[in-house]
Parts: sequence; C-alpha cells; structure tokens
Amino acid sequence: MPDAVEAREAEQGKRMIEIRVRLWTNKIADGEGKIVPKHAWDAGVVRLNRNTVHGIATESPVPFNGFAELPAKIEKVLIEHGIKIHPSSRTRRYVVRD
Repeated sequence: MPDAVEAREAEQGKRMIEIRVRLWTNKIADGEGKIVPKHAWDAGVVRLNRNTVHGIATESPVPFNGFAELPAKIEKVLIEHGIKIHPSSRTRRYVVRD
C-alpha cells in the first residue's frame, strides 16, 4: 500500500509520470546549425516532464554519456523527485520482498 498520501482526481493526460530522454545531435553534420536526419549520439539528458497533479516541477536535467548509464540516471531522477515505484505483477513473480 502507498504511504499516507491522499489520492486525488486527475484528468486524462495527467495520470502518468513522463520521463523524457533527449539525445544530442550536435557536431555530427559538417557546418554550424546543421543536422543529419535520424542520427544522434548515445549521450544526452534525462528529465521528468512537469506534472502539477503529481507535484512534479521541472528541475535540472541529468546528463548521461552512454546508453549503459540510462537506467541509473532514470533512477536518480525518480529518487530526486521522491517518486515511489511499485512492482508490476510480472515483476512480483521473481522479486523477493522482505
């Protein structure tokens, strides 16, 4: 069960918590301000989108330097915003809870 936090109404589109991953595309194409379509580095930033119903305000994005860092950076953003994750029924099949 969730901690002693009161449930509240949320309109459609505000019920989810959205994590945004943005990839750098600079310095791939020759020339200032140019891009190569559908090409990006494996580095960028992770951030949570603002959601006032959940009490999430945008804060500084968390940079990552390779896809291997993504899970840890996503976890860091969730922890910084005080978000609690509940395991899905699929996850509960193999996770031991003390």
